[in-house]
Amino acid sequence: MTFNTMIRLPALPLLLAAAFAAPVGAADGQSRGETANDAPSTASAIFGGGCFWCVEQAYDKVEGVVATTSGFSGGQLEDPSYDEVSSGDTEHIEVVKVDYDPEVVDYRTLLYVFWRNIDPFAVNRQFCDQGRPYQSALFPKNAEQRAQAETTRDAMAERFDREIGIEILDDTPFYAAETYHQDYYQKNSVRYNFYKSACGRKDRLEEVWGDEASAHTMP
Repeated sequence: MTFNTMIRLPALPLLLAAAFAAPVGAADGQSRGETANDAPSTASAIFGGGCFWCVEQAYDKVEGVVATTSGFSGGQLEDPSYDEVSSGDTEHIEVVKVDYDPEVVDYRTLLYVFWRNIDPFAVNRQFCDQGRPYQSALFPKNAEQRAQAETTRDAMAERFDREIGIEILDDTPFYAAETYHQDYYQKNSVRYNFYKSACGRKDRLEEVWGDEASAHTMP
């Protein structure tokens, strides 16, 4: 049994399973309490960096981000469930849709945050989570986003002098995950922090990025 299976899949030791149980009476809503419809001037971007709870937390710290939504992109099945995606059969990737005010923060800054919150070398995994759903990926929504994504990927390959594991994929439909996944790090902080620590995310980020680890803005 892999460490990923122990933490992310249904057949778990009781203590770890509790971290993933849907909380009773979980409220609807997105991080920051806003939607793109509340702010018609917003733009959006899709980031896949492993566990979407962790990616959501990273972007909620970014000034100019007005909403984050955990969900899925990249597969063919319409409106998949978390269990269907976790099976690995749908080809979907866990992602976060980030709605942001381009007058406050630009896509280049969001890319800077993305890189420093992932292991850039991992393929079909992030930290303890393994399988296609945890592949790191970018889904550019236009030619400008794609050009910037490719430029930063090439810069990372040059910086580290090794192959970079992320994929830059065509924009595909985004499907929001179930309500209990939204704002999970806020609504279930003890369970979330236990998972994040056990998964070794913080230590690996510091190993790769040093002082830049977990950045939420550009220097």
